[in-house]
Amino acid sequence: MNLASASPWHGKGLRIDVTTGVTTVAAVPPDVSRAYLGGRGLGAYMLLAERVFEIEPLAPQNPLIFAPGPLTGTGAPAAGRYSVSARSPLTGTIFDGNSGGGWGNALKHLGYDYLHVTGRCATPSYLLIGGGGSELRPAAALWGLDVPDTLARLRELHPKCEAAVIGPAGERGVLFASIVNNRGRSVGRGGLGAVMGAKNIKAIVLAGDGGWRPHPADKERFDFVVYEATKMLKSNPITSQGLPEFGTAVLVNVLNQAGALPTRNFRESVFELAEQISGETLRRDHTTKRAACRGCSIGCARRTATAGESGDGPEYETIWALGASCGIGDLTAIVEANYACNRAGMDTITTGATIACAMELTEIGALKGGPRFGDASAMRELVDAVASRDGFGDELAQGSLRFAAAHGHPELAMQVKGLELPAYDPRGMKGQGLAYATSNRGGCHLRANMLYPEILGIPKMIDRFATLGKAGLLINMQNLACVLDSLSLCKFTALAMKEDYYARLLSAVSGETVEPQELLRIGERIWTVERLFNLAAGFSAVDDTLPPRLLNEPVAAGPAKGHVVDLAPMLAEYYICRGWNAAGVPSRPKLEALGVAGLAEAAGVEAQ
Repeated sequence: MNLASASPWHGKGLRIDVTTGVTTVAAVPPDVSRAYLGGRGLGAYMLLAERVFEIEPLAPQNPLIFAPGPLTGTGAPAAGRYSVSARSPLTGTIFDGNSGGGWGNALKHLGYDYLHVTGRCATPSYLLIGGGGSELRPAAALWGLDVPDTLARLRELHPKCEAAVIGPAGERGVLFASIVNNRGRSVGRGGLGAVMGAKNIKAIVLAGDGGWRPHPADKERFDFVVYEATKMLKSNPITSQGLPEFGTAVLVNVLNQAGALPTRNFRESVFELAEQISGETLRRDHTTKRAACRGCSIGCARRTATAGESGDGPEYETIWALGASCGIGDLTAIVEANYACNRAGMDTITTGATIACAMELTEIGALKGGPRFGDASAMRELVDAVASRDGFGDELAQGSLRFAAAHGHPELAMQVKGLELPAYDPRGMKGQGLAYATSNRGGCHLRANMLYPEILGIPKMIDRFATLGKAGLLINMQNLACVLDSLSLCKFTALAMKEDYYARLLSAVSGETVEPQELLRIGERIWTVERLFNLAAGFSAVDDTLPPRLLNEPVAAGPAKGHVVDLAPMLAEYYICRGWNAAGVPSRPKLEALGVAGLAEAAGVEAQ
């Protein structure tokens, strides 16, 4: 692919050390753009190549890498996205988060493929970047403001700007603090907001315009593929009806009926009050209108309201984390706790899962005076306590693994590699257990979600209780997720579109033919680089596991009754399909085939 004339890549990034104030413009070699695309892929490459695995996550040297993708801002469906990458303070793994909103488009318009921020400001500051350069400005008047007030104040100071900000949780080092941009879109998981707070940076503001506009190399072809792709999204029943009508919260009843809705810290997999917190109830009692990321025709987001508040969400994962996971069926309390997390800039999944862990510790007598399952008032109070790191909330701000270990029961933290599991009980969908165990950023459904083939039948229904024969499908999904996060496109588009459409979009923009299998090979390269980072950071096959409860405690009742996750044979099959050895290390032939053997050697990972 000839990148010299390709419009998706600028071939340069902006590097800022906020300790010294030194700003440099660095070239992005064309072969790197081709091999890693942008977004998540470019971030992974830079984190490994710069040996960030040797840096403590909250140290000034841990970079925050903001990167749009080659399709960001081009007009491709649901392509107004960007990634943020760093080493996570919650997990210690390589980490990236992906967000919608207008921030990614704005960075692309300024003419950069990435923004790389290191160092620590001497006092609270915000970073202002425009067509004329960048500067640090005092943020004392912003420090302490919540997310909506910060965004509003920055819009007053810099009309029409796009800002990525942290709230009080990020300022105070909550290990699952998020980064939020205009329209309330979040880089939610893994504590990247805490990394930003450790740098004394309240906001990164993009103001002005560098003059870039998308100019597809083959505009006629690009417009046709966009037309086709949009038509597919509008004809698919999930992307045209299910998600627009009910949002992701429609999954509450779906997962509950399948016996895969984790309840009371994964002690059960069916919640008797699921109907009270379902997407249908949310739509009836609280939803005021649909919302969407910029350039998205799906519109899965929601504006909601209670008697005294209004705001964005909650999504399915949030309803589960603050609801079923805590044994709570009070939807109003869940909605308002979600608003509080949004204001503080805090990941709702880890927030709810950590509170649920505390509730179980209380139930078994390991935590005196703690919250109990079903206590909506206690849950709501703890959300505020975590955000302010006040009293008991200061302990919870470390996440469930550290909290449970401090109270003598690390096994009660429902996490993988330190990241709390989301809202799918793998005892009721076994492939999801393998997805959690092998995820490079820890327990996550966004690396690959087996919900689609195991519950929804997309692209086809497979036996959700089967153990073997799923590794190949999971790997394909993981590789495709890497591609989508690197192009930067919404993953929901994959419900209606196949990889050939993504290849055709990139081909039309760049002017060079990109085959679907080439894209998937790029995804495999990105996944492997992330694995190499974690291996260099000290993770191993021992960490590719699940909480003991999911491996050893059969579900007591419901459609998944009697099931546990038989992980070992699935993991062995997965390693073989990946071309890794029994210790989970990529083989030398695999590294050479992907063109990353040199990176592995430089990182000190010995392939066999």
